[in-house]
Amino acid sequence: MIDRYSHPEISAIWELENKFKIWTDIEIYACEARANRGEVPKEDLEIIKQKAKFNVDEILEIESKVHHDVIAYLTNLNSYIGPAGRHVHFGLTSSDVGDTALCVQMVQAMDLLIQRTETLLETTKQKAKEYKDLPCIGRSHGIHAEPMTLGLKFALFYAEMTRNLERMKDAREQVAVGKLSGAVGTYSNIDLEIEEYVLNKLGLKVDPIATQVISRDRHAFYMSVLGVVAASLDRMATEIRLLQKTEGREVEEPFAKGQKGSSAMPHKRNPVVCERISGISRVIRSNVNVGLQNVGLWHERDISHSSAERIVLPDSTIALDYILEKMNFVLKGLHVYPDATERTLNVTRGLIFSQKVLLWLIEKGGITREDAYLIVQENAMAVWADQSKNLRDLLKQDPRCSKILKDSDLDEIFQIKPYLERIPLIFKRLGIID
Repeated sequence: MIDRYSHPEISAIWELENKFKIWTDIEIYACEARANRGEVPKEDLEIIKQKAKFNVDEILEIESKVHHDVIAYLTNLNSYIGPAGRHVHFGLTSSDVGDTALCVQMVQAMDLLIQRTETLLETTKQKAKEYKDLPCIGRSHGIHAEPMTLGLKFALFYAEMTRNLERMKDAREQVAVGKLSGAVGTYSNIDLEIEEYVLNKLGLKVDPIATQVISRDRHAFYMSVLGVVAASLDRMATEIRLLQKTEGREVEEPFAKGQKGSSAMPHKRNPVVCERISGISRVIRSNVNVGLQNVGLWHERDISHSSAERIVLPDSTIALDYILEKMNFVLKGLHVYPDATERTLNVTRGLIFSQKVLLWLIEKGGITREDAYLIVQENAMAVWADQSKNLRDLLKQDPRCSKILKDSDLDEIFQIKPYLERIPLIFKRLGIID
Protein backbone atom coordinates (compact mmCIF):
# COMPACT_ATOMS: atom_id res chain seq x y z
CA MET A 1 0.00 0.00 0.00
CA ILE A 2 1.27 3.48 -0.83
CA ASP A 3 2.48 5.63 2.06
CA ARG A 4 -0.43 8.05 1.61
CA TYR A 5 -2.85 5.46 3.00
CA SER A 6 -0.58 3.65 5.47
CA HIS A 7 -0.09 3.83 9.20
CA PRO A 8 3.41 2.85 10.37
CA GLU A 9 2.41 0.26 12.96
CA ILE A 10 0.46 -2.00 10.62
CA SER A 11 2.81 -1.38 7.69
CA ALA A 12 5.71 -2.62 9.82
CA ILE A 13 4.01 -6.00 10.14
CA TRP A 14 4.44 -6.55 6.42
CA GLU A 15 8.02 -5.32 6.16
CA LEU A 16 10.67 -7.91 5.28
CA GLU A 17 12.38 -7.24 8.61
CA ASN A 18 9.36 -8.53 10.53
CA LYS A 19 8.83 -11.48 8.19
CA PHE A 20 12.42 -12.66 8.48
CA LYS A 21 12.32 -12.17 12.25
CA ILE A 22 9.36 -14.54 12.46
CA TRP A 23 11.16 -16.99 10.19
CA THR A 24 14.13 -16.84 12.54
CA ASP A 25 11.91 -17.45 15.56
CA ILE A 26 10.43 -20.51 13.84
CA GLU A 27 13.85 -21.93 13.00
CA ILE A 28 15.18 -21.36 16.53
CA TYR A 29 12.07 -22.86 18.16
CA ALA A 30 12.38 -25.91 15.92
CA CYS A 31 16.00 -26.32 17.02
CA GLU A 32 14.91 -25.95 20.65
CA ALA A 33 12.30 -28.66 20.19
CA ARG A 34 14.85 -30.98 18.62
CA ALA A 35 17.34 -30.20 21.40
CA ASN A 36 14.71 -31.17 23.96
CA ARG A 37 14.48 -34.50 22.16
CA GLY A 38 18.26 -34.92 22.21
CA GLU A 39 18.58 -34.39 18.47
CA VAL A 40 20.58 -31.15 18.68
CA PRO A 41 23.56 -30.75 21.05
CA LYS A 42 22.90 -28.13 23.73
CA GLU A 43 26.10 -26.26 22.81
CA ASP A 44 25.00 -26.04 19.17
CA LEU A 45 21.59 -24.74 20.23
CA GLU A 46 23.25 -21.98 22.27
CA ILE A 47 25.38 -21.00 19.29
CA ILE A 48 22.28 -20.89 17.07
CA LYS A 49 20.37 -18.73 19.55
CA GLN A 50 23.30 -16.36 20.05
CA LYS A 51 24.39 -15.98 16.45
CA ALA A 52 21.15 -16.33 14.46
CA LYS A 53 20.65 -13.07 12.62
CA PHE A 54 20.01 -11.88 9.10
CA ASN A 55 20.48 -8.89 6.84
CA VAL A 56 17.63 -8.00 4.51
CA ASP A 57 19.83 -6.45 1.84
CA GLU A 58 22.11 -9.47 1.84
CA ILE A 59 19.13 -11.82 1.55
CA LEU A 60 17.80 -9.88 -1.43
CA GLU A 61 21.21 -9.98 -3.07
CA ILE A 62 21.39 -13.76 -2.65
CA GLU A 63 17.81 -14.16 -3.86
CA SER A 64 18.65 -12.29 -7.07
CA LYS A 65 20.96 -15.21 -7.87
CA VAL A 66 19.15 -18.26 -6.45
CA HIS A 67 15.60 -17.06 -7.19
CA HIS A 68 14.24 -18.63 -3.99
CA ASP A 69 13.52 -16.46 -0.98
CA VAL A 70 13.71 -19.17 1.71
CA ILE A 71 17.00 -20.54 0.38
CA ALA A 72 18.38 -17.00 0.23
CA TYR A 73 17.29 -16.41 3.81
CA LEU A 74 18.76 -19.68 5.08
CA THR A 75 22.03 -19.02 3.27
CA ASN A 76 22.27 -15.63 4.91
CA LEU A 77 21.23 -16.92 8.35
CA ASN A 78 23.77 -19.74 8.33
CA SER A 79 26.53 -17.40 7.24
CA TYR A 80 26.21 -15.84 10.70
CA ILE A 81 25.64 -19.07 12.64
CA GLY A 82 28.44 -21.15 11.18
CA PRO A 83 28.74 -25.00 11.42
CA ALA A 84 25.92 -25.28 13.97
CA GLY A 85 23.62 -24.03 11.21
CA ARG A 86 23.40 -27.61 9.93
CA HIS A 87 20.59 -28.13 12.44
CA VAL A 88 18.55 -25.23 11.09
CA HIS A 89 15.57 -26.07 8.85
CA PHE A 90 16.14 -29.78 9.47
CA GLY A 91 13.19 -31.78 8.10
CA LEU A 92 11.29 -28.64 7.13
CA THR A 93 10.08 -27.37 3.78
CA SER A 94 9.85 -23.75 2.71
CA SER A 95 6.11 -23.50 3.29
CA ASP A 96 6.48 -24.75 6.85
CA VAL A 97 8.30 -21.52 7.58
CA GLY A 98 6.63 -19.20 5.09
CA ASP A 99 3.02 -20.24 5.65
CA THR A 100 3.33 -20.32 9.42
CA ALA A 101 4.96 -16.90 9.47
CA LEU A 102 2.27 -15.52 7.17
CA CYS A 103 -0.37 -16.62 9.64
CA VAL A 104 1.52 -14.87 12.42
CA GLN A 105 1.53 -11.68 10.35
CA MET A 106 -2.16 -12.01 9.59
CA VAL A 107 -2.90 -12.41 13.30
CA GLN A 108 -0.74 -9.39 14.12
CA ALA A 109 -2.57 -7.32 11.52
CA MET A 110 -6.01 -8.45 12.66
CA ASP A 111 -5.17 -7.59 16.26
CA LEU A 112 -4.57 -3.98 15.18
CA LEU A 113 -7.73 -3.96 13.05
CA ILE A 114 -9.75 -5.23 15.99
CA GLN A 115 -8.39 -2.41 18.15
CA ARG A 116 -9.39 0.12 15.48
CA THR A 117 -12.85 -1.40 15.26
CA GLU A 118 -13.35 -1.31 19.01
CA THR A 119 -12.43 2.39 19.02
CA LEU A 120 -14.86 3.08 16.17
CA LEU A 121 -17.58 1.14 17.96
CA GLU A 122 -17.23 3.31 21.04
CA THR A 123 -17.41 6.48 18.96
CA THR A 124 -20.45 5.20 17.08
CA LYS A 125 -22.15 4.26 20.33
CA GLN A 126 -21.57 7.73 21.77
CA LYS A 127 -22.98 9.39 18.65
CA ALA A 128 -26.04 7.14 18.80
CA LYS A 129 -26.68 8.19 22.40
CA GLU A 130 -25.99 11.85 21.68
CA TYR A 131 -28.52 12.04 18.85
CA LYS A 132 -30.99 9.41 20.04
CA ASP A 133 -33.79 11.96 20.26
CA LEU A 134 -32.92 14.27 17.34
CA PRO A 135 -35.72 13.86 14.77
CA CYS A 136 -34.75 13.52 11.13
CA ILE A 137 -36.36 12.19 8.02
CA GLY A 138 -36.02 8.56 7.04
CA ARG A 139 -35.79 7.75 3.37
CA SER A 140 -36.48 4.81 1.10
CA HIS A 141 -35.38 4.87 -2.54
CA GLY A 142 -33.85 8.24 -1.61
CA ILE A 143 -37.37 9.66 -1.14
CA HIS A 144 -38.74 10.97 2.15
CA ALA A 145 -40.52 8.18 4.02
CA GLU A 146 -41.30 8.68 7.73
CA PRO A 147 -39.65 10.41 10.70
CA MET A 148 -36.90 8.71 12.69
CA THR A 149 -33.93 10.07 14.64
CA LEU A 150 -30.36 10.71 13.64
CA GLY A 151 -29.26 8.56 16.56
CA LEU A 152 -31.02 5.60 15.01
CA LYS A 153 -28.68 5.83 12.01
CA PHE A 154 -25.66 5.64 14.30
CA ALA A 155 -27.28 2.81 16.27
CA LEU A 156 -27.59 0.87 13.02
CA PHE A 157 -23.90 1.44 12.30
CA TYR A 158 -23.08 0.34 15.83
CA ALA A 159 -25.00 -2.91 15.44
CA GLU A 160 -23.36 -3.63 12.08
CA MET A 161 -19.85 -2.95 13.34
CA THR A 162 -20.53 -5.11 16.40
CA ARG A 163 -21.25 -8.00 14.05
CA ASN A 164 -18.12 -7.11 12.10
CA LEU A 165 -16.05 -7.25 15.26
CA GLU A 166 -17.23 -10.82 15.86
CA ARG A 167 -16.45 -11.70 12.25
CA MET A 168 -12.95 -10.29 12.65
CA LYS A 169 -12.38 -12.39 15.76
CA ASP A 170 -13.57 -15.45 13.87
CA ALA A 171 -11.24 -14.64 10.97
CA ARG A 172 -8.35 -14.25 13.40
CA GLU A 173 -9.07 -17.67 14.84
CA GLN A 174 -9.27 -19.23 11.37
CA VAL A 175 -5.74 -18.09 10.48
CA ALA A 176 -4.15 -18.49 13.91
CA VAL A 177 -2.73 -21.84 12.84
CA GLY A 178 0.53 -23.16 11.51
CA LYS A 179 2.12 -26.27 10.07
CA LEU A 180 5.53 -27.92 10.25
CA SER A 181 4.60 -31.16 8.55
CA GLY A 182 7.02 -31.33 5.65
CA ALA A 183 6.83 -31.44 1.90
CA VAL A 184 3.28 -32.78 1.46
CA GLY A 185 2.08 -32.72 5.05
CA THR A 186 2.99 -36.28 6.02
CA TYR A 187 5.59 -35.52 8.73
CA SER A 188 7.99 -37.76 6.85
CA ASN A 189 11.08 -36.00 8.20
CA ILE A 190 9.80 -34.26 11.32
CA ASP A 191 7.95 -35.32 14.42
CA LEU A 192 4.54 -33.89 15.39
CA GLU A 193 5.99 -32.99 18.78
CA ILE A 194 8.31 -30.45 17.14
CA GLU A 195 5.42 -28.81 15.33
CA GLU A 196 3.39 -28.55 18.52
CA TYR A 197 6.30 -26.99 20.41
CA VAL A 198 7.01 -24.34 17.75
CA LEU A 199 3.38 -23.36 17.25
CA ASN A 200 2.78 -23.12 20.96
CA LYS A 201 5.72 -20.71 21.19
CA LEU A 202 4.19 -18.63 18.37
CA GLY A 203 0.73 -18.58 19.94
CA LEU A 204 -0.76 -20.61 17.10
CA LYS A 205 -2.75 -23.82 16.95
CA VAL A 206 -1.72 -26.83 14.89
CA ASP A 207 -3.54 -27.08 11.58
CA PRO A 208 -4.96 -30.64 11.93
CA ILE A 209 -4.21 -31.38 8.30
CA ALA A 210 -2.23 -29.50 5.71
CA THR A 211 -0.60 -30.28 2.40
CA GLN A 212 2.64 -28.50 1.69
CA VAL A 213 0.65 -25.37 2.49
CA ILE A 214 -2.09 -24.33 4.86
CA SER A 215 -5.36 -24.55 2.93
CA ARG A 216 -6.32 -21.20 1.50
CA ASP A 217 -9.98 -21.34 2.47
CA ARG A 218 -8.73 -19.89 5.77
CA HIS A 219 -7.11 -16.96 3.99
CA ALA A 220 -10.17 -16.51 1.76
CA PHE A 221 -12.41 -16.21 4.81
CA TYR A 222 -10.00 -13.70 6.33
CA MET A 223 -10.04 -11.63 3.12
CA SER A 224 -13.83 -11.89 2.91
CA VAL A 225 -14.20 -10.46 6.41
CA LEU A 226 -11.91 -7.57 5.49
CA GLY A 227 -14.19 -6.98 2.51
CA VAL A 228 -17.36 -7.03 4.61
CA VAL A 229 -15.90 -4.54 7.10
CA ALA A 230 -14.82 -2.29 4.23
CA ALA A 231 -18.33 -2.52 2.77
CA SER A 232 -19.79 -1.40 6.11
CA LEU A 233 -17.45 1.58 6.23
CA ASP A 234 -18.48 2.45 2.68
CA ARG A 235 -22.11 2.32 3.77
CA MET A 236 -21.41 4.70 6.65
CA ALA A 237 -19.38 7.06 4.47
CA THR A 238 -22.04 7.05 1.76
CA GLU A 239 -24.75 7.94 4.26
CA ILE A 240 -22.74 10.90 5.50
CA ARG A 241 -22.02 12.00 1.93
CA LEU A 242 -25.73 11.90 1.11
CA LEU A 243 -26.70 13.79 4.27
CA GLN A 244 -24.06 16.43 3.47
CA LYS A 245 -25.60 17.29 0.09
CA THR A 246 -26.37 21.00 -0.12
CA GLU A 247 -30.13 20.41 -0.41
CA GLY A 248 -30.21 19.07 3.14
CA ARG A 249 -26.80 19.52 4.79
CA GLU A 250 -28.06 17.75 7.89
CA VAL A 251 -24.55 16.61 8.78
CA GLU A 252 -21.08 17.44 7.51
CA GLU A 253 -17.72 15.75 7.89
CA PRO A 254 -15.00 17.78 9.68
CA PHE A 255 -13.61 20.72 7.75
CA ALA A 256 -10.36 21.98 9.23
CA LYS A 257 -9.26 25.57 9.57
CA GLY A 258 -7.27 26.43 6.47
CA GLN A 259 -8.68 23.50 4.49
CA LYS A 260 -9.59 24.18 0.86
CA GLY A 261 -12.49 22.50 -0.91
CA SER A 262 -11.93 23.40 -4.54
CA SER A 263 -9.22 24.97 -6.66
CA ALA A 264 -11.90 26.88 -8.59
CA MET A 265 -14.76 27.49 -6.12
CA PRO A 266 -13.77 28.92 -2.73
CA HIS A 267 -17.15 28.17 -1.17
CA LYS A 268 -16.85 24.37 -1.44
CA ARG A 269 -16.82 22.09 1.65
CA ASN A 270 -16.64 18.63 0.12
CA PRO A 271 -16.95 15.24 1.89
CA VAL A 272 -13.50 14.22 0.68
CA VAL A 273 -12.61 11.94 3.60
CA CYS A 274 -15.83 9.96 3.23
CA GLU A 275 -15.27 9.77 -0.52
CA ARG A 276 -11.79 8.44 0.16
CA ILE A 277 -13.22 5.81 2.50
CA SER A 278 -15.67 4.73 -0.19
CA GLY A 279 -12.94 4.57 -2.82
CA ILE A 280 -10.47 2.57 -0.74
CA SER A 281 -13.28 0.24 0.31
CA ARG A 282 -13.69 -0.70 -3.35
CA VAL A 283 -10.04 -1.74 -3.53
CA ILE A 284 -10.35 -3.96 -0.46
CA ARG A 285 -13.52 -5.59 -1.75
CA SER A 286 -11.98 -6.25 -5.14
CA ASN A 287 -9.06 -7.99 -3.41
CA VAL A 288 -11.47 -10.47 -1.84
CA ASN A 289 -11.84 -12.15 -5.22
CA VAL A 290 -8.10 -12.82 -5.25
CA GLY A 291 -8.40 -14.59 -1.91
CA LEU A 292 -11.21 -16.75 -3.27
CA GLN A 293 -9.24 -17.56 -6.42
CA ASN A 294 -6.28 -18.67 -4.30
CA VAL A 295 -8.22 -21.53 -2.70
CA GLY A 296 -7.93 -23.85 -5.68
CA LEU A 297 -4.26 -24.82 -5.95
CA TRP A 298 -2.86 -27.73 -7.96
CA HIS A 299 -2.70 -30.99 -6.03
CA GLU A 300 -0.78 -30.54 -2.76
CA ARG A 301 0.34 -27.03 -3.69
CA ASP A 302 1.53 -24.68 -6.32
CA ILE A 303 2.67 -21.10 -5.76
CA SER A 304 0.13 -19.22 -7.85
CA HIS A 305 -1.31 -17.92 -4.58
CA SER A 306 2.01 -16.64 -3.26
CA SER A 307 2.60 -13.69 -5.57
CA ALA A 308 -1.00 -12.53 -5.22
CA GLU A 309 -0.94 -12.77 -1.42
CA ARG A 310 2.19 -10.65 -1.23
CA ILE A 311 0.06 -7.86 -2.67
CA VAL A 312 -3.50 -8.28 -1.42
CA LEU A 313 -2.90 -9.27 2.21
CA PRO A 314 -0.65 -6.32 3.11
CA ASP A 315 -2.62 -3.88 0.97
CA SER A 316 -6.02 -4.94 2.30
CA THR A 317 -5.09 -4.92 5.97
CA ILE A 318 -3.19 -1.63 5.70
CA ALA A 319 -6.01 -0.03 3.71
CA LEU A 320 -8.68 -1.22 6.14
CA ASP A 321 -6.65 0.06 9.08
CA TYR A 322 -6.50 3.43 7.34
CA ILE A 323 -10.22 3.77 6.60
CA LEU A 324 -11.21 2.52 10.06
CA GLU A 325 -9.15 5.34 11.55
CA LYS A 326 -10.58 7.85 9.06
CA MET A 327 -14.16 6.87 9.80
CA ASN A 328 -13.50 7.32 13.49
CA PHE A 329 -12.04 10.76 12.71
CA VAL A 330 -15.14 11.70 10.71
CA LEU A 331 -17.62 10.59 13.35
CA LYS A 332 -15.78 12.17 16.28
CA GLY A 333 -15.66 15.53 14.52
CA LEU A 334 -18.96 15.28 12.66
CA HIS A 335 -20.91 18.52 12.34
CA VAL A 336 -24.63 18.01 12.96
CA TYR A 337 -27.17 20.72 12.10
CA PRO A 338 -30.45 20.24 14.02
CA ASP A 339 -32.07 23.20 12.26
CA ALA A 340 -31.39 21.51 8.93
CA THR A 341 -32.85 18.18 10.09
CA GLU A 342 -35.99 20.02 11.22
CA ARG A 343 -36.23 21.96 7.98
CA THR A 344 -35.79 18.80 5.93
CA LEU A 345 -38.60 17.06 7.83
CA ASN A 346 -41.00 19.73 6.58
CA VAL A 347 -39.84 19.83 2.95
CA THR A 348 -42.69 17.59 1.75
CA ARG A 349 -45.29 19.55 3.69
CA GLY A 350 -46.89 16.76 5.65
CA LEU A 351 -46.52 13.88 3.19
CA ILE A 352 -44.43 11.96 5.72
CA PHE A 353 -47.61 11.41 7.78
CA SER A 354 -49.50 9.68 4.95
CA GLN A 355 -49.42 6.19 6.49
CA LYS A 356 -50.83 7.46 9.78
CA VAL A 357 -53.71 9.10 7.89
CA LEU A 358 -54.29 5.87 5.96
CA LEU A 359 -54.49 3.77 9.12
CA TRP A 360 -56.74 6.23 10.95
CA LEU A 361 -59.17 6.34 8.02
CA ILE A 362 -59.34 2.54 8.00
CA GLU A 363 -59.68 2.18 11.76
CA LYS A 364 -61.97 5.10 12.53
CA GLY A 365 -63.98 5.22 9.31
CA GLY A 366 -64.49 1.53 8.82
CA ILE A 367 -63.68 1.88 5.12
CA THR A 368 -61.62 -0.50 3.02
CA ARG A 369 -57.87 -0.10 2.74
CA GLU A 370 -58.22 0.52 -0.99
CA ASP A 371 -60.69 3.39 -0.47
CA ALA A 372 -58.56 4.92 2.28
CA TYR A 373 -55.42 4.59 0.18
CA LEU A 374 -57.12 6.37 -2.73
CA ILE A 375 -58.16 9.32 -0.55
CA VAL A 376 -54.67 9.81 0.85
CA GLN A 377 -52.84 9.23 -2.42
CA GLU A 378 -54.95 11.67 -4.43
CA ASN A 379 -54.31 14.42 -1.93
CA ALA A 380 -50.61 13.50 -1.67
CA MET A 381 -50.19 13.73 -5.44
CA ALA A 382 -51.72 17.22 -5.33
CA VAL A 383 -49.12 18.24 -2.72
CA TRP A 384 -46.30 16.87 -4.90
CA ALA A 385 -47.63 18.90 -7.82
CA ASP A 386 -48.00 22.25 -6.03
CA GLN A 387 -45.37 23.66 -3.65
CA SER A 388 -48.00 25.92 -2.05
CA LYS A 389 -50.11 23.02 -0.80
CA ASN A 390 -49.75 20.83 2.28
CA LEU A 391 -51.34 17.48 3.03
CA ARG A 392 -53.16 18.43 6.19
CA ASP A 393 -55.05 21.36 4.60
CA LEU A 394 -56.08 19.28 1.60
CA LEU A 395 -57.33 16.45 3.81
CA LYS A 396 -59.29 18.92 5.90
CA GLN A 397 -60.94 20.22 2.74
CA ASP A 398 -61.69 16.76 1.34
CA PRO A 399 -65.19 15.69 2.48
CA ARG A 400 -64.27 12.02 2.16
CA CYS A 401 -61.70 12.57 4.88
CA SER A 402 -63.30 15.34 6.96
CA LYS A 403 -66.42 13.29 7.62
CA ILE A 404 -64.17 10.68 9.32
CA LEU A 405 -61.26 12.66 10.77
CA LYS A 406 -61.86 15.80 12.81
CA ASP A 407 -59.40 18.63 13.39
CA SER A 408 -58.38 17.06 16.69
CA ASP A 409 -57.64 13.81 14.88
CA LEU A 410 -55.43 15.58 12.36
CA ASP A 411 -53.68 17.37 15.23
CA GLU A 412 -52.81 13.99 16.70
CA ILE A 413 -51.81 12.43 13.38
CA PHE A 414 -49.49 15.23 12.25
CA GLN A 415 -47.10 14.87 15.18
CA ILE A 416 -43.56 13.51 15.02
CA LYS A 417 -43.37 12.35 18.64
CA PRO A 418 -45.38 9.09 18.20
CA TYR A 419 -42.90 7.92 15.56
CA LEU A 420 -40.07 8.09 18.07
CA GLU A 421 -41.65 6.54 21.15
CA ARG A 422 -40.23 3.04 20.65
CA ILE A 423 -36.71 4.08 19.72
CA PRO A 424 -35.48 3.69 23.34
CA LEU A 425 -36.56 0.05 23.15
CA ILE A 426 -34.31 -0.45 20.12
CA PHE A 427 -31.41 1.21 21.93
CA LYS A 428 -31.93 -1.02 24.96
CA ARG A 429 -32.02 -4.09 22.75
CA LEU A 430 -28.65 -3.07 21.30
CA GLY A 431 -27.20 -2.42 24.73
CA ILE A 432 -26.53 1.25 23.91
CA ILE A 433 -28.61 2.39 26.87
CA ASP A 434 -29.69 0.54 30.00
